[in-house]
Amino acid sequence: MQTDYDPRAVEAAAQRYWEDNQSFKAVEDPSREKFYCLSMFPYPSGRLHMGHVRNYTIGDVIARYQRMLGKNVLQPMGWDAFGLPAENAAIQHGIPPSQWTTSNIQYMKGQLKHLGFGYDWDRELATCDPDYYRWEQWLFTRLIEKGLAYRSRATVNWDPVDQTVLANEQVIDGRGWRSGAPVEKREIEQWFVRITDYAQELLDALDGLEGWPERVRTMQRNWIGRSEGVHMDFGIEGSDEVLGIYTTRPDTVMGVTYVAVAAEHPLAHGAAKDDPELAAFIEECRQGGTSEAEIETMEKKGHRLGINAIHPITGEPVPIFAANFVLMGYGTGAVMAVPAHDQRDWEFAERYGIPKKAVVRSADGSPCGIEEGAYTEKGICFDSGPFDGMDFDQALDAIANWLSERGKGSRTVNFRLRDWGVSRQRYWGCPLPVVQTADGGVRAETDLPVRLPDDVVVDGSGSPLKRMPEFSKLPSGETRETDTFDTFFESSWYYARYCSADCDTAMLDERAKYWLPVDQYVGGIEHAVLHLLYARFFHKLMRDEGLVDCDEPFARLLTQGMVVAETWYREGADGRKQWFNPADVEVERDDKGKVVGAKLASDGQPVHFGGIEKMSKSKNNGVDPQALTERYGADTVRLYTMFTSPPDQSLEWNDEGVEGAFRFIKRLWALAVGEAELIRSAGAPADLDDSAQEARREIHGALKKALFDYERQQFNTVVSACMSMVNVLYKLDDTPARAQLLREGVSIVLRLLAPIAPHVTHHLWVELGLGEDILRSAWPQVDASALQQDSIEYVVQVNGKVRGSVKVAVDADKDAVQAAALANDQIRKFVGDGTIRKVILVPKKLLNIVVSPA
Repeated sequence: MQTDYDPRAVEAAAQRYWEDNQSFKAVEDPSREKFYCLSMFPYPSGRLHMGHVRNYTIGDVIARYQRMLGKNVLQPMGWDAFGLPAENAAIQHGIPPSQWTTSNIQYMKGQLKHLGFGYDWDRELATCDPDYYRWEQWLFTRLIEKGLAYRSRATVNWDPVDQTVLANEQVIDGRGWRSGAPVEKREIEQWFVRITDYAQELLDALDGLEGWPERVRTMQRNWIGRSEGVHMDFGIEGSDEVLGIYTTRPDTVMGVTYVAVAAEHPLAHGAAKDDPELAAFIEECRQGGTSEAEIETMEKKGHRLGINAIHPITGEPVPIFAANFVLMGYGTGAVMAVPAHDQRDWEFAERYGIPKKAVVRSADGSPCGIEEGAYTEKGICFDSGPFDGMDFDQALDAIANWLSERGKGSRTVNFRLRDWGVSRQRYWGCPLPVVQTADGGVRAETDLPVRLPDDVVVDGSGSPLKRMPEFSKLPSGETRETDTFDTFFESSWYYARYCSADCDTAMLDERAKYWLPVDQYVGGIEHAVLHLLYARFFHKLMRDEGLVDCDEPFARLLTQGMVVAETWYREGADGRKQWFNPADVEVERDDKGKVVGAKLASDGQPVHFGGIEKMSKSKNNGVDPQALTERYGADTVRLYTMFTSPPDQSLEWNDEGVEGAFRFIKRLWALAVGEAELIRSAGAPADLDDSAQEARREIHGALKKALFDYERQQFNTVVSACMSMVNVLYKLDDTPARAQLLREGVSIVLRLLAPIAPHVTHHLWVELGLGEDILRSAWPQVDASALQQDSIEYVVQVNGKVRGSVKVAVDADKDAVQAAALANDQIRKFVGDGTIRKVILVPKKLLNIVVSPA
């Protein structure tokens, strides 16, 4: 064996072996237990970052572990290749997005292979491939046929620079997340999918996802937002029309003093025709976003329409206002306002001098006090006519019944979840398979796939598809839709296509029913709502088409923590911060590790500590995984990312920790090289003396803990257990049993580390004569007999100070341990002629003898 550890040579050889032997090719085998392990696929940005490396290392460790347990493992990889980032990058570089994307995929694929991830590359897919997206186009045509997809006008967030609709989550402080331009509200034709038809099922099924973090399930419950309330119809003065309103607080209906509608509401537009100030207010509201978070924090403004609504119970008129805090896309675009019992309504009423009428008090009869703010607790109704004295539940039933009997309302279940708007006005995406007919209608395309022209240079002035008659104009005189799908559409079903990646006759075939659901899904908490919710919805759509036979896509979910690092900056004269990479900063710390000073290495001038934050380009605190693997090897990077913290917690980057991981691998290598001949020649187990039995007990004790930690996915403590085993092996006494213990111990360590540091363990396994392929070796098992003890060692203290130790029978009682301690000359001399006042025993650990002077 080579004396020095050469990670490049070791890793290249291992990767050649895996490729030559197709070690990770997955083949369906009903006779074996399957395990489908999947990490969220990346957007091909050009280079991997440490977040990628950590995410994919976690997934690969799980997949390799399950493979070594004997399961039939599928672990695929692909590319989330459509989307605005590629389009914007292509604009910047003056090349087609397809060219930009393809080159990035090739580079990143090489990086993934270099890190030794065990993917079945035969199943690789890219969402920009027509062989992939033709099937989501096909499913969309089925949804149109079923009435689950429809076209409607909707108020949306419009980015005037990127020329596209933005989801609420893509609007930050009223600006587009990429362009930074102020977002406008626009009403345009959009395509929607009826996710609301599945809202209750999506909500109920969360209870069965026991392998998901409770935090994620709670986030989805809140996003779906089921509520029970009352729908009621307010009249409109001087009109036969009604204004529908939904409320979860019907107990406060007798306190309504005004009604608020969205600026986009038809009533507001009608009134604005004769009111220039109202028209100006509506135009002002167009400049804001449509997210609930933004609405909550903005200043509440409004304008009276000059018309009244008629209270459905009292028949009294109440004024109608257009208000910037009401969203047209939520509910009916109108709310009943009860300033006494809703803080937002209170603030608006305070600003515009609208009366406040209290109608709910606390259950103990104390006054509710609305002078300083709204009383929002549920209590007892008063000044509410026939509903006086009722609590919330009683009032809800009574008011719902009263309205229902008169045809003015009903008890209703509502959801915060809105139908999914799936169309985007950009080029680099999957074309919607829809044709606009000559008579103004729409029909689904029948000739699929509708291919996106890929040799196109975009310039940022809207989608070039709109300017390409060869794409949009059909020989029939009809017009093809030029919108493309929201990229969440592609990422909502890719996990299933991996199962049938080469099928050219259907979206999925029978192989999907073998592999699904995904047994382990790994990805960031930032995808907890939208991606995971859309994927769950898409899975149910495919189930209802008979393509899959399970209800949920992901049985178990691991949301890995972020990779964070120190940030360093200087502040310019204009107040802007210039950020420096931690690798370029020389830091002085005190003996507790606290920063006491720092300077930029290049000029020796001070820099300021900006805290520890997620690695990002904006803070320039990222670490290049490519440079790390070239310096230390992939195994060191993998080992470090697993050892530093549990997978679901943040990993704080530390260069010294990387060095430590590298030293451990070299130490393992040195042990194997130094004892290679002894390990290879080790024969049948010899009789073990006391020291050998103790060493074997420590090894199997660490193994027992490591096996437990693998199951709970705490890989950091698995590495700790391996380190402790290596320490034991280095300290073995030179006895006849040493060779056997070395062979057994090294064999256990290599197998435990194989999922985490696969290259070096593969190499050493072969070189030490332990087998041909560690991936196919039997997973180590604890020998229960090794853990049995005949004797145990107690630390002995005298008056709280350690004075020695004694060995006694494992079942020795307090008196026996005390007798053994007092029989020990070293300990006895500290007791002397003093009087023993008390003896304290910590079972199987410690004996403390309390002595007073003679």
